[in-house]
Amino acid sequence: MYTQTKAHVKLITTADATNVTGTDVPDELRRDVLYIPNIPESDVVRHYTRLASMNFGIDNGPYPLGSCTMKYNPKYADRIVSMTKASDIHPYQDEDTVQGTLEMMYDMERKLSAITGMDAFTLQPAAGAHGEFTAMLMVKAYHESRGEIRDEVVIPDSAHGTNPASAAMLGFKVIEIPSGPDGSVDIDALKAAVSKRTAAFMLTNPNTLGMFEKNIREVADAVHGSGALMYYDGANLNAIMGVTTPGKMNFDVVHVNVHKTFGAPHGGGGPGSGPIGVKKRLIPFLPSPVIRKTGEKYVMEDNGELSIGKVKAFYGNVLVVLRGYAYILRMGTEGLSDATVRAVLNSNYLKECIKDVYEVPFGDLKKHEFVASASDLKKEKGIRALDVAKRMIDHGIHPPTIYFPMLVEESMMFEPTEDCSLEELDDMAAVLKKIASEDPAVVMSAPHNSSVSRVDETKAAKDAILSTRYMRIIQ
Repeated sequence: MYTQTKAHVKLITTADATNVTGTDVPDELRRDVLYIPNIPESDVVRHYTRLASMNFGIDNGPYPLGSCTMKYNPKYADRIVSMTKASDIHPYQDEDTVQGTLEMMYDMERKLSAITGMDAFTLQPAAGAHGEFTAMLMVKAYHESRGEIRDEVVIPDSAHGTNPASAAMLGFKVIEIPSGPDGSVDIDALKAAVSKRTAAFMLTNPNTLGMFEKNIREVADAVHGSGALMYYDGANLNAIMGVTTPGKMNFDVVHVNVHKTFGAPHGGGGPGSGPIGVKKRLIPFLPSPVIRKTGEKYVMEDNGELSIGKVKAFYGNVLVVLRGYAYILRMGTEGLSDATVRAVLNSNYLKECIKDVYEVPFGDLKKHEFVASASDLKKEKGIRALDVAKRMIDHGIHPPTIYFPMLVEESMMFEPTEDCSLEELDDMAAVLKKIASEDPAVVMSAPHNSSVSRVDETKAAKDAILSTRYMRIIQ
């Protein structure tokens, strides 16, 4: 067995380190000696293989993380983005040498326009929240170009947290309105909130409760009547894809998550992709550059003086876009709509299986996700949504989103996606029912079978202790 000792470690003096980095290190930050581990390849491979086995990913099983749409990432997309013609191109190459990539992006913009009912798209934003920020930049520029002072953004209390964050970052005053008794937008509250100072209404449809806003046309009329714009949070696009579009609902600007809706990997901090689509009146404000087709050639051009400018180095996360493009081509129109239908079916099936044990508020029929509550368990046994989530880990099932949306007490948001089989849904339902009947002490101390047991989450966030238990660096 290989044992690391100081003989296997290369010593570098601070003088060497300065030569290596090419920069002077302040005295107070210098170390007399730096130890760089010299470790066999076998130890490194085993270390990362062990770490991988401790993780849970979409290839391990269902990932019902509500509002995140953690769908399976097809391996054909992995193969495509690994091809050197895709992975080895450089943004500084001449346009003539990347015509295939530009054609792909040009066609992707048009496919996204058709899927969402928009007139044009930009692929620059790196993720959903970045897309939101880009969209609100365009909203702000649009109103300023008209000489209007609009400094307020209206948002329902069921919105994703990134909505108010994106608006606030641009200096907008965020006005939150309550949901109605049915969990949808309270029309009266909306009409009372919008005014000549309203820049936009930010809405997810279906909302985070998994409910379609049946009065969406009335909502749009109220917003447009005040001169404001309708912004569509595309986090839940998987619930309507191929069935209807935000364009038909009279939205003006839309963000799409390629890493949620179109099969690209999701999580771990990126890379993601959050394209933005707009109706005609907002096209002049799209970020520069834009891709245009001139004859048989694809070129990147400035979008004019009204453009909000570049929002991402080069032109966004192209390989993530390519994954989504491959997914759309492979699925086709019927495949996309079929995915939506199956996602909605799976959500409602799981809801029906557990609703007698966990309350499901706000109506019966849901879309691609639903919110259940552990409030009754908390009252009867002291078991919280957090405890249920932790206990699910012991059964090899990834927990749902918990404590969001906050308008449901002890909320658990399930989104099984279209990938779940009937057997997996039945297994998940059985586990959830079993947890509800278990000894509270067992549930409240879970997980018991994971590599890390229950932690103090507040303390863990403030005082992270990272373990290198399989590979130690000598200091």
